[in-house]
Amino acid sequence: MAILAGVLGLAVGSFLNVVIYRVPIKKSIIEPPSACPHCASQIRSYDNIPLVSWILLRGKCRNCHEAISIRYPLVELSTGLFFGIVTWKFLPLGSHANFLLFAFLYLAAITVALGLIDMDTHTLPNSIVIPSYFVGAILLGVAGITTGEHWAIFRSLIGAGTMWVLYLVMALAYPEGMGFGDVKFAGVLGLFLGYLGWGTLATGAFAAFVLGGLFAIVLLLSRRSTMKSGIPFGPWMLAGAWVGVFFSAPIVQGYLSLFAPSQHF
Repeated sequence: MAILAGVLGLAVGSFLNVVIYRVPIKKSIIEPPSACPHCASQIRSYDNIPLVSWILLRGKCRNCHEAISIRYPLVELSTGLFFGIVTWKFLPLGSHANFLLFAFLYLAAITVALGLIDMDTHTLPNSIVIPSYFVGAILLGVAGITTGEHWAIFRSLIGAGTMWVLYLVMALAYPEGMGFGDVKFAGVLGLFLGYLGWGTLATGAFAAFVLGGLFAIVLLLSRRSTMKSGIPFGPWMLAGAWVGVFFSAPIVQGYLSLFAPSQHF
């Protein structure tokens, strides 16, 4: 199932390439069909096979022979791997957890799209963020109802509200360092993290600042940025969230062990 999900992820990644390019410039992601940005020739269906077509074409347009960015197959490959890993984690929870799997596959897809869009444009588009509240609430809600995890649904809503308020306070206190797009997206991440548990929510929220802070320090030490440089925080919010999803249990256990009384045998 993880392999099948990975294959599906390759196809989703191909679509995400369209989303990443068109959403920031407010173009339809449905029409017109994909075309070469250099010669404007429509891409044929047999040249649009995820990952495979780029390799067969040797990274060049069939018509004008201009180079096709390696970013396109990398997006497809990373989405495929992402889908496989997420399926590997959530599928063992049982057949009743399928909606939970669907929810986190959706989160994986928007992670790829929003992470790259934010790096390119320093924005988190409302056209992706706002619908994610509804998609996440529906999928997580159905997952909670079918498994009897009603408290998880309530915890998910608390997580969304908590993250939204936390980021709003930071945005109001330091507008230069936190945009309102981050505030809106924080609620989406809180929705997903809160469903999995308080430890996951806390770890995912805190890890974003740790990872983002370490990255900023590296840039400052390497003199690739200054204190006034704008660094998109969305990718670190996403990275921190997935740290919470995959590693919250050992992180929380390790943290709590610092305060547990030592035992000698």
